[in-house]
Amino acid sequence: MGRAYAVVGAGRQGTAAAYDMARFGDADEVVLADVDLARARKAAARVNRLVSHRVARGVTADVRREASVRRVLRDADVALSAVPYFFNLGLAKLAAVTTRDASLGRGEAAQLALETKTSFVDLGGNTDIVRKEQALDRQARKAGVAIVPDCGMGPGLNVTLSVRSMELLDVPERVVVYDGGLPQDPKPPWNYELTFNIEGLTNEYHGTAPAIRDGRVVRLPGFSEYEVVDVPGVGRLEAFVVASSLSTAPWSFLGILKSYEGKILRYPGHFAQMTAFRDLGLFELEPVVVDGRPVVPRHVFHALYESQVTPKQIRDVCIERAVARGTKDGRPAEAVVELVDRADEATGFTSMERLTGWHAAIVAEMIAHGRIPPGAHPVELGVPAGPFVEEGRRRGLRITEEVRPTA
Repeated sequence: MGRAYAVVGAGRQGTAAAYDMARFGDADEVVLADVDLARARKAAARVNRLVSHRVARGVTADVRREASVRRVLRDADVALSAVPYFFNLGLAKLAAVTTRDASLGRGEAAQLALETKTSFVDLGGNTDIVRKEQALDRQARKAGVAIVPDCGMGPGLNVTLSVRSMELLDVPERVVVYDGGLPQDPKPPWNYELTFNIEGLTNEYHGTAPAIRDGRVVRLPGFSEYEVVDVPGVGRLEAFVVASSLSTAPWSFLGILKSYEGKILRYPGHFAQMTAFRDLGLFELEPVVVDGRPVVPRHVFHALYESQVTPKQIRDVCIERAVARGTKDGRPAEAVVELVDRADEATGFTSMERLTGWHAAIVAEMIAHGRIPPGAHPVELGVPAGPFVEEGRRRGLRITEEVRPTA
């Protein structure tokens, strides 16, 4: 028996997730829902063309209107949110109480209550919202559904691979996680291309980042801990702290690790540019008065920057590197799990779409196949890392693992 999936948001990442569900998720149906019906139908047609059979269909749904989303969720085993992060809590709550057949009589609905709920995953990106989703654990377990927020490339895949690096050691002690999405052919002056919603970018670039240092959770300032790293096949990159890249993982690993931290990867020069914009206040949400009118600085930045870094054709490269240090067989050792992925010309999916959409889709499929139990799970504890790596490799992702002794 196949599974039924719903993807809310038929943009780049949502379409990639729907493709993965259609190809690898034993799907009887994948519903792509979007406020723009033409976009939803176009995305569904693309998925059907790529998998060479009709499994996806596009429908209209507005996340601001509960009734329209409820119609989408009630027939799904698992729903995936690929809309901006600030809609996720409402969708998670709705998914956990939506029945598959609203026409059932009262007695029938009560009898089937535990069988007619919808599990839920999303692309996360805001730790405060993610915590509120995790607070739905008791309700989710009672309903027999799973909720896993914070899927995607980062947070998400980066955290899952960090868990895998820890598993490769007998006693992990310190973990550093690097991730970044970049153009294959950077062009000055920005040397950067936007391959996802700009709301997600400025959300990452604002605020502090949780980390474990000396066995306790601390808040690291954004744009701190600067270093330069070499990535084979890509070159020298800047690495620095940004908000939300690890989400709730530091609290989950408190008492297990001495240190746990994450950094984003960018081409040289990006750090100085974004630090200047941040210092000017352009990532702030508090309005300032300009010519007698209130203006949100972040909205100004979006309007000016997005057009500068949105390419007509995306050819990107995404990097994930998790480095765990500790002991193996009683000796000091280091485990490195790494993935360097590039845009796929055969399917037309960018690397960012693949790694973001596919991580979320794989988690949704794990839920649909009973590999993740009911409850609201943080991604670092809910997603089995070893099986996930196997699923990633099945899709052609070149995830490498190496354990080597250290002095």
